[in-house]
Amino acid sequence: MSPVSLLLNILWIALGGFWMAAGWAIAAIIMAITIIGLPWARASFSIAAYTLFPFGQMAVPRETVTGREDVGTGPLGLLGNIIWLVFAGWWLALGHLITAILLAVTIIGIPFAWAHVKLAGIALWPIGKEIVPA
Repeated sequence: MSPVSLLLNILWIALGGFWMAAGWAIAAIIMAITIIGLPWARASFSIAAYTLFPFGQMAVPRETVTGREDVGTGPLGLLGNIIWLVFAGWWLALGHLITAILLAVTIIGIPFAWAHVKLAGIALWPIGKEIVPA
């Protein structure tokens, strides 16, 4: 991780990143408790780590990383994302958007607001995403 990414990640944690990562972790724990939600829990834990340290990383479709389609990127992944959207995705995306609006009020917060907007999109459709170094 570059020194700039490290500095941005430290500021990110102080300006709302910790709370949103905690939201992702809570969603993952709730999904894991249900047993049926284990596929969503895995994706949620992965994105919770990404939400904690977003600078220097990016989310890409898993099929671009592996070069082939799998369960999470095919029709079952689509169904999984729809279920996720109904039960957890909308409130995580809402949390990211509210935080983005609050951060966008200041000039210093604009890069962090943009990162929250990108995470809101991931919150709506997380299955089939892979976190890779930027």
